[in-house]
Amino acid sequence: MGKVSKATKKFQSKHLKDALEQRKKNKIEKKRREGRRGNKTEEEKKAKALTKEEQKMKKSSKDEVFRDMPVDEFFEKGIELPKENKKLKKKQAESKGDSSDESSSDEEGDINMDELSKNDPEFFKYLEENDKDLLDFAGSNPLDGVDDNEEEEDDNEEQQIDSDSDIEGKEEERKANQIELTHKLVKQWKTQLRESPSLKLIRNVVSAFKMAINLNRDEDTEEYKYAVTDEKAFQELMFIALKDLPAAVQKLVPYKETKGTRTLPSNKTVTKLSSIIKSHAAALLTFIADITNTESAALALHSVNSLMPYFISYRRILKELIKNIVEVWSTTKDVETQIATFAFLHSASKEFKKAILELVLKTTYSTFIKSCRRTNIRTMPLINFQKNSAAELFGIDEVVSYQVGFEYIRQLAIHLRNTINSTTKKTSKGNPAEAYKIVYNWQFCHSLDFWSRVLSFSCNPEKEGNHESPLRQLIYPLVQVTLGAARLIPTPQFFPLRFYLIRSMIRMSQNTAVFIPIYPLLSEILSSTAFTRNPKKSQNLVAFDFDHNIKCTAAYLGTRTYQEGLCEQFIDLVGEYLVLYSKSVAFPELATPVVISLRRYAKTSKNIKFNKQLLNIVEKLNQNIRLIEDKRSKIDFGPNNKTEVARFLNELPWEKTPLGAYVVVQREVREEKNKLLRESLEESEDDKSDDDENVIEKNLDDEDSEDEEMSE
Repeated sequence: MGKVSKATKKFQSKHLKDALEQRKKNKIEKKRREGRRGNKTEEEKKAKALTKEEQKMKKSSKDEVFRDMPVDEFFEKGIELPKENKKLKKKQAESKGDSSDESSSDEEGDINMDELSKNDPEFFKYLEENDKDLLDFAGSNPLDGVDDNEEEEDDNEEQQIDSDSDIEGKEEERKANQIELTHKLVKQWKTQLRESPSLKLIRNVVSAFKMAINLNRDEDTEEYKYAVTDEKAFQELMFIALKDLPAAVQKLVPYKETKGTRTLPSNKTVTKLSSIIKSHAAALLTFIADITNTESAALALHSVNSLMPYFISYRRILKELIKNIVEVWSTTKDVETQIATFAFLHSASKEFKKAILELVLKTTYSTFIKSCRRTNIRTMPLINFQKNSAAELFGIDEVVSYQVGFEYIRQLAIHLRNTINSTTKKTSKGNPAEAYKIVYNWQFCHSLDFWSRVLSFSCNPEKEGNHESPLRQLIYPLVQVTLGAARLIPTPQFFPLRFYLIRSMIRMSQNTAVFIPIYPLLSEILSSTAFTRNPKKSQNLVAFDFDHNIKCTAAYLGTRTYQEGLCEQFIDLVGEYLVLYSKSVAFPELATPVVISLRRYAKTSKNIKFNKQLLNIVEKLNQNIRLIEDKRSKIDFGPNNKTEVARFLNELPWEKTPLGAYVVVQREVREEKNKLLRESLEESEDDKSDDDENVIEKNLDDEDSEDEEMSE
């Protein structure tokens, strides 16, 4: 018999049953159509004609018998009942079983028929000629049926009891067949795994580990081969399955090292081991999903890394493993656990680049976007770690990273375009339509910031050297999307989001050496209503947290506290932006328009404190301009000589420039303010949580008192 094709197997498993049922239905329908009027065969027509003739003959014979005899005369003689046969009765009493009953009834029927032939020969002759079946009847008792039903019910109850007892017996037998996992047996396994591992031993350890992992999950734990009740045995089994088992597998079948990648040899032992490791993967997935501390994470990840050559051939298991590990990386609140998961993802992606790198990059990005929806002062450090670690993963292979990055940055651009092109309907309160929320949320902002970190990490000129990174082509589209998102709604309510995106572009410009026109985004703030209108008096308001908010709340909007925060952010961002070019030979041309615009604003502004800060930074800009002009007057090369332009003031640290020294001091002051702000916010959050707990306790007490009153 030839080999069955894959399509045939698929048809047999999915469509064969339906096809057979449809054929049966077609046959039944065909017979029904043939049996309808006008569709009968010749044989059926002949049979029907014969039955009609027989009925006519029966009717005519009955007429002949009763034609000359009136009814009264027929009943004059009366009806004689057959006499009781004592011998037959005795036989029935002695007989046992259904066969004796049937035979006795047949004998009684024969005797009654003999008496009928003697007493009424004409009627007996008529029955003999026309319907012989009536002469072959047997006596029956109408109560026999009731007795039979009761006997059947009794039999069913007995069968049910027997089946229940069989099930209980099987369960008891299954429990009796389970092997009790003791600490001594586990120690013995540990010794054997280290000294002389075998397939049977590995299979037993895998079976026991699977039972232990699903101990509190499955109700049918009796199905497993082993049972554990000893806590020490359970703990020892965990260490053996996660640490000693991978080492035993490598000892039984050593890996081959080819260009830094582990591969499996081809033999029967590897094939058998693969099936065992495949079964072991399900328990590992469950264990990884329940990771609660760094020690457990390190053990599980080490075990998975040791068995990776076996998992590579199972694509579905590999996807689930990567998904669960990335889920731990994105949801854990422990930085050490994040570091452990990142280390595994980085080493596995470098070793098995072709098999899992693209899968790791896509899973990491999509899981990160889901987890960063909730951003606050507590979650921001973990989110920043995720951004930086994922950016390093994208630096493993820049060609694959370009393909993935192009797809996701294009997706962000499409969201922005759809938002801009959406209808600008107004609600009754005059607020914009809901379309902007697709862009103005933490997920979109974190996405733009994440890609700026990816490009900053991979497109650094010092890292690139003479080879330009393929990811450099994504800088322009990312900057365009970021500028468009920052200008989407130019109102003071969303200035925190604009500041967040500006910092992202400053980082990208600093690391990629690409000029980005950021100052126009900052100058638009000076002409907004947040600066042109007189601020409202604010009482009992702490400083607004620009680092962990992208939208100003109604309580801060238009207040003096919010305006002061905007002034500080403006001064800091102008200094951070222009200090990037503090040593550039073109700094005078870049800073002069900024100086002019700030001086003009200071002349018209009534905010004295803010005007002093502006004039202070203008003075630092002028000092830096004079320094560059003085150094530039001594050079003998033109703008076309890019090599010499790049070397200009290389020996001078940027902190030694006038603007650089000013920015260093501003950073220290800002860091101290942010530290105090974080402490106050944490205290307020703790107080709020305590207040919430007090409110909950009060509500519970009120409910208890109400229940007592109701009971009284």
